[in-house]
Amino acid sequence: MILRSFLFVPADSEKKLAKARSVPADALILDLEDSVLPENRVKARGLVREFLKDSHPQSIWVRINPSATDLAEIAPSAPAGFVIPKVADHDALYGHDYIVATAEKALGIAQDTIKFLPIVTETPEAVMSLTTYRYPPLPRLYGLTWGAEDLSAELGAAANREPNGEFTSVYQMVRALALIAAKASGLKAVETLHADFRDMVGLERAARRAHRDGFTGMLAIHPDQVPVINTAFTPAAEDIAYAARVVAAFASGAGVVSLDGKMLDAPHLKQAQHVLALAKKN
Repeated sequence: MILRSFLFVPADSEKKLAKARSVPADALILDLEDSVLPENRVKARGLVREFLKDSHPQSIWVRINPSATDLAEIAPSAPAGFVIPKVADHDALYGHDYIVATAEKALGIAQDTIKFLPIVTETPEAVMSLTTYRYPPLPRLYGLTWGAEDLSAELGAAANREPNGEFTSVYQMVRALALIAAKASGLKAVETLHADFRDMVGLERAARRAHRDGFTGMLAIHPDQVPVINTAFTPAAEDIAYAARVVAAFASGAGVVSLDGKMLDAPHLKQAQHVLALAKKN
């Protein structure tokens, strides 16, 4: 399961939930956290449960609040997964895992069917704990994603981006650490959102850079961002053709092969297989 685009949808808005059904995102994240006022959360949880009763072309995820209430009330509706904010470290997920495992057992579905995508950089302590996701990663973990807004508030930063829209060096470092932590743990890495939803040029640049660097997907906050992200994370025809040639060259079982005058080894094969997996997805 490789998901390119994750679109946040405020879970207390019936209008936006209805509109999201037709958005070509690979995944929808029904948001119970930042986009929902505390007094609207009961209503929002009810709307999420109703939404999950229907079938959808997208993978349906739910971003919960840090307390266990959202998780306990939504897990019996069996979303594809939960986006978990403000995660301190790997151990902080075990309580969440127990709640969801209990719901899976009651539903009669396989353990670890419902996945987790934790946001792992929202405090300085969380950044320092990125190595903990390797020991060992929970089977329920789909991947890791990161965020800069909460972290910049925790750091007391005046801004987290340069005037040209690029992240400052601190957040570029955090982004890189989150990517490496995910890959070291055998997990997907999901790029953070591009906050200016009107800046399609900047979004395309950020999405293509994320794909180039090894992220497998990206968060979105507006439906118009989804096609740009999908395109950036979809291999071009020439990339697919080359990847197929690389895989074919290794079909003999050799550890090192020659193709177009270049020597290729196991990392090249792995990258080619990843490209073909993305192509098959689409």
